[in-house]
Amino acid sequence: MGGAVDRGRGTNRLTRRLRARAGVAIIALVAAASVAAAQVDGFGDRDLPEDAQMLLSADTLVYDNDRNTITAVGGVQIEYAGNRLVAQRVTYDRSTSRVIASGNVEIIESDGNRIYADQIDVTDDFSDGFVEALRVETIDETYFAAESAERAGGRVTTFNRGVYTACEPCEERPDRPPLWQVKARKIIWDGEAKTIRFERARFEFFGVPLAFLPAFEIADPTVKRKSGFLMPSILGGSERGYGVKVPYYLALSPTYDLTVAVTPYSKQGFLGEAEWRQQFNNGRYNLKIAGISQQEPEAWENWEVDRLQEERGMIGSQGHFDINPRWSFGWDVLVQSDKNFSRTYEIEGFDQAVHRSEVYLTGLDDRNYFDLHAYRFQVQEDSIGGRHASQPWVLPSFDYSYTPDEPLAGGELNLDVNAQGLYRDEGMYNPTKLQGLKGDSARLTAQAEWKRSFVTDNGLVLTPILHARGDTIHANLSPEAVGRIESFTIDGAQTQSDIRTSYYRAMATAGLEARWPVLFSTASSTHVLEPTGQIFVRPDEPYHDKLGIPNEDAQSMVFDASTLFERDKFSGYDRIEGGTRANLGIRYSGRFGDGWTAHGLFGQSYHLGGVNSYASADLVNAGAYSGLETDISDFVGLVGITTPGGLSLSAGGRFDEETFALRRTDLRAGATVGPVTANVQYAFIEAQPLYGFDEDRREVSGGTSVRLHENWRAFASGTYDLEKQIMVKNSFGFAYDDECFIYTMRFSQERDRNNGEQEFSFGFNISLRTLGEFGTASGAFGRTN
Repeated sequence: MGGAVDRGRGTNRLTRRLRARAGVAIIALVAAASVAAAQVDGFGDRDLPEDAQMLLSADTLVYDNDRNTITAVGGVQIEYAGNRLVAQRVTYDRSTSRVIASGNVEIIESDGNRIYADQIDVTDDFSDGFVEALRVETIDETYFAAESAERAGGRVTTFNRGVYTACEPCEERPDRPPLWQVKARKIIWDGEAKTIRFERARFEFFGVPLAFLPAFEIADPTVKRKSGFLMPSILGGSERGYGVKVPYYLALSPTYDLTVAVTPYSKQGFLGEAEWRQQFNNGRYNLKIAGISQQEPEAWENWEVDRLQEERGMIGSQGHFDINPRWSFGWDVLVQSDKNFSRTYEIEGFDQAVHRSEVYLTGLDDRNYFDLHAYRFQVQEDSIGGRHASQPWVLPSFDYSYTPDEPLAGGELNLDVNAQGLYRDEGMYNPTKLQGLKGDSARLTAQAEWKRSFVTDNGLVLTPILHARGDTIHANLSPEAVGRIESFTIDGAQTQSDIRTSYYRAMATAGLEARWPVLFSTASSTHVLEPTGQIFVRPDEPYHDKLGIPNEDAQSMVFDASTLFERDKFSGYDRIEGGTRANLGIRYSGRFGDGWTAHGLFGQSYHLGGVNSYASADLVNAGAYSGLETDISDFVGLVGITTPGGLSLSAGGRFDEETFALRRTDLRAGATVGPVTANVQYAFIEAQPLYGFDEDRREVSGGTSVRLHENWRAFASGTYDLEKQIMVKNSFGFAYDDECFIYTMRFSQERDRNNGEQEFSFGFNISLRTLGEFGTASGAFGRTN
C-alpha cells in the first residue's frame, strides 16, 4: 500500500487519473444522487462536458497499489461541471470501476438539487449503484428519503422504505412530520418510462395514516404531460344521484392530447366525456363531447320537459389564434340536445348559467380597432319556456373605430361604423313592453365626430363638438310581431305604428362644452373644482312618434352621474337622442396630505327645444323612469372617499327634480383592515311598472374574507332582498393553503324571488402539490319550496 502524499501533489495526481476516465468519480456520484432525486432524465442522458476541469481537495490522498484503489480522506470536496461533492471519504476502485463516498455525503447538483446520504456506492458506467440513508431535496421543493436506494439496469432506481412529500420541513421543529407524506415499502422510479410507483404505500396527514394502497403510480414530477389516470372527483345532486368522475389523460404528442372520463351516477347511469386539445405556435383549440342515456328521466319531476328525454348530449369547441400581433380570431360554440344539459351535468367550460356561443375576428392598432362577432346567448335554465328560445342570433355584430394620427383643423376626428343583424324565432313580449320582436332585422350606422379644445387666458377650457350620423335599417318582422306592435299601448293610449321594411335616418349635432377648473391648495391638501356646462343642438329624433323600428341594443337606459355629460345618453345605436339639450354640473377632486382622497360630481340635464326623445313612445319603454323624460331632469350625483387605512366609500344617486325624493341609489363600502377584507353594497330602485316592476326594489349584498392564520382563511357572502325580506343567496366556507396543500370548502344557497324555491349546494376541493386534486363540484344537492 502506498504512503500518503502532500495535498497539492495528491490533488494533481488524482485529477490526472480521474480526468483520464472522463471524471468517472464525480460523474458517477452526481448521477447516482440525481437518480435518487427522481428529477432528472437518467444516468445515461446526462451531458457532462468531456473537457471540464475537476477540482479535488482533501486532507489525505492514499494510493493502494495492491488493492488498486485511490482514496481521498478528510474534508473531501470535489467540484466538476457545476456539481459539488462533500464527504469524509471517497474511494475509487479501479479494478471494479466502483466509486464509494461515505461519511455525511452531500451532493449539490448544478441545477440546485441537494442529496444527502451516509454512503453512496456506484459503478462508473452509472448502470448500478447503492445508497444508504438517503435524503433528497430537489430544486422544485419536493423531498425524498429512504433507508437505502439501489439502481439497476441503468434506468430503474428502487427506494427501500421510502418517504415522499412536497411539504417543506418545519424550520423550528424539523423532526415533526410534514403536513402530508407518502410512505411506501418500495418507491420505484423508472427513468425511461418517467414514472414513480409506490408499493404497499400509506398516505399520512400530520403523521396519522389515512389511506392504505397496495400500489399506485404517478408521473415523474419533472414530466408535465404523461398518459394516465387523473384524480377523480365527486359529482351529483338530488335528481342525478351521486357519482365519481374518473378521467384518463392521453398525452399523444407534445402538441395535442385527449382526456376521456366516465361518471357513473346512482340514478341516471353513465355519463361519458371526451376532450381533444391541440396547441399551435399562434394559438390553441379544444373539442369536447359528452352524452348520457338517462335511466330515470322522471327524476326531474315537473321542471323542464326536455329533461324527460333519455338521450342527452352536447358538442362544444373553443379556440383562439393570433393571426399576427394586431389580429386575432377565435370561437366558443356549444350545441346540445336541450337547453340545460351542460349546466345540469356540469360539463366543464360549458356550465355557465348563460353561455355565449360566438365566432369573432378582432384587430387593434393604437387607438383604432376592428371587431366582428357572430353570437347567441344560450340561457341554461330549469323552467319550461323561459328566456332561452327568445334569445336572438346576432349575425353579425360589427364595430370599427378609426382615429387619424394627424389632427384635422387642429382637432381630433373619430370615425365609427357599427352594423348589427338579428334573427329571432320566438318573440319576447309582456303586457307593458316588447323586448324582442319575432323575425329578422339589420342596421348599418356610420358616424363621425370632431372636437377641439381651446384654453383661454383665465383657464376656461372651451371644446366645440361636431357630430354627424346616418343609419339604414331593415326589418322583416313576422305577422305575430306586426300584430303586437299595432296593438301596443303606452299609458293606456294606443300609439302610432309605422310598419315598414326599410328605414333611413340621419342626425347632425353641434355642441359646445365649457369647463373651468379652479385649483385651491393649502399646506396639506389640494382641491380642484370644475364647473362644467354643455349644450347640444340637433333636430328631432327621426320616427320619434312611430313604432316599428326594433330596439335591441338601447334597452338598458340608466341616467346617473356617469352619463350626465354624454352627448347621447342611450346605451346603444338603435335609438338616437334628438332635440336641443344642455347639461350642467360641477366636479370636485381633493387630495390630503395624510393620504386621504375625495371626489364628487353633481348636476342636472335640461331639454331646451324640439321633441324630448326620452319622453317619446318606445316598444321597450326605454326612456320611462329614466329621469330625463321631463324638460328638467332629475338631479344626479356621486361622491367617493378613500383613506390610507384601506377604507373606500362611494355613494351615487338620482333625486327628483322638484321634491328631491330619492329615485335611485347605489352605496358601496370596502375595507381591508389587517387580516379582514370586506365589502358591502346597498341598491335602491324606485318602482317601474312599465318595466314589470310594480314595487320598489331594495337589496343589500356583501362579502368578507378573514385571514384567521397564516394558512387559514374564512369567507362569506350574501344578498338580502329588503322588500320581500328573503335571503336571495348566500355562501360561506373556509380555505387552507400552504406550499404543498390547498383545501377549500363552500356551502351556498339560492332562493327564487318569486316562488321561494331554494337550492342548496356544497363543494370541497383538496389539492396535493405534485400528486393532483380531488373534490366535488358545487352542484345542487337539495331543493325546497
